[in-house]
Amino acid sequence: MSNLRQLLFQEKPDVLKVQGTADSGAAKDQAKTASLSLGSGILQSKNSSTTTKANQSLKSKIHHRLIESLDINALMQINDSEALEAAIDRTVRILIDEERVPLSKGERDSIVLDVLYETLGLGPLEPLLSDPDVNDILVNGANSVWIDRNGKLMETNVKFKDDNHLLHVINRIVSRVGRRVDESSPIVDARLPDGSRVNAIIAPLSIDGPVLSIRRFRPTPFTLDDLMSKHTLTGPIAEFLQKAVQARLNVLISGGTSAGKTTLLNVLSGYISDHERIVTIEDTAELRLQQRHVIRLESRPANIEGQGVVTQRELVKNALRMRPDRIVVGEVRGAEALDMLQAMNTGHDGSLTTVHANSSRDAFSRIETLVLLGGVELSQRSIREQIASAFDLVVQVKRLSDGTRRVVSVTEVTGIQEGVISLQDLFVFRQSGTDTAGNAAGEHHACGIRPQCENKFKEAGIELANELFVKAEKQ
Repeated sequence: MSNLRQLLFQEKPDVLKVQGTADSGAAKDQAKTASLSLGSGILQSKNSSTTTKANQSLKSKIHHRLIESLDINALMQINDSEALEAAIDRTVRILIDEERVPLSKGERDSIVLDVLYETLGLGPLEPLLSDPDVNDILVNGANSVWIDRNGKLMETNVKFKDDNHLLHVINRIVSRVGRRVDESSPIVDARLPDGSRVNAIIAPLSIDGPVLSIRRFRPTPFTLDDLMSKHTLTGPIAEFLQKAVQARLNVLISGGTSAGKTTLLNVLSGYISDHERIVTIEDTAELRLQQRHVIRLESRPANIEGQGVVTQRELVKNALRMRPDRIVVGEVRGAEALDMLQAMNTGHDGSLTTVHANSSRDAFSRIETLVLLGGVELSQRSIREQIASAFDLVVQVKRLSDGTRRVVSVTEVTGIQEGVISLQDLFVFRQSGTDTAGNAAGEHHACGIRPQCENKFKEAGIELANELFVKAEKQ
């Protein structure tokens, strides 16, 4: 029920009202019992088949009666979230008894839980939001809900009553961040109180009903040890990247959608010193830096009148006036690429960013294209010279066929020759195929080359052990 509690403390419930004055003390006494029963209901919801139409009708009726019978003033007197859940739990059970419908204890508990979800949370999606192994929730209309669990897509038995039911949940999400979704504004980005990223698109742009995509926000941030345990990278790669951040190298993380770019960026940013002033710039705030001196900036879309938009480019320009030691751009995707390059070339060493691309070389081609979006008249050679002098390393991440994420290369930028950016691989991942279960097989290898930028490590007082770059002998 943690998701419900987060929702409660982010906004006052707009539909809850309990008759009379609630006894807060009595409610607290029953909170633990209620929480236990609700917790077991979550497990039952995950494994249950599609709810019958009769139960759907009963839940809708109970929900409407609950809205009519509750008193907002009494509800606001209950400060304890568990007591609030317990008070609503008791009210719903009374309303079910009044309906005089024969139900088993399991059916009764399931209906109570589902009504509680509808009242305080995000309806049928709440059990999925409570599952820590779910990375993405993809709703393709009222009757099709998919999840990404550990990198693999699978369909669930979760369904909404109809498109209006799904639209109600979408409106509940976006209204909390001061945005709206309707025919005049059918696309919206928002986020949940826990930081999860939300995108919704409705008719007339979505033909088969409202579509909702939720990119989950992991409660506990990943560490390099976590990535190593998942074989995303090896110890030598982890040590090298950690020291690269500490030595203030400019690092570009490249990869496709859901390849783990932001996760790796968040992990690497953890090795920035606590004594540095860090400014993060994102379209949708996802980074969670643990340092004490962090300024988080987030772009803003246009309002209902089409005004008030603030782009990432404007934020990057403004960040340069904020005396940053490090600039972290969540993802470069527009004209801000030029301002970011200029920042890296004018003393803001140690900057980190990500970009969508399929390879290290493609990453620079994409940044070159993004610079041109800024409308400046620069030659291709000038742009490439700025790129080559700005970045020190490119880390390419990839989502493999079995859903696992891997750092497939760590590449050093060595300069520019005859108008072409020179690159050399320091570490690579070589996939050898798949096993009988369809899992990708392969190993990371050092390329046996010490980086040319080693002097930057020495200036920072950091030594690079020879063992990091020893090329494995062929078997």
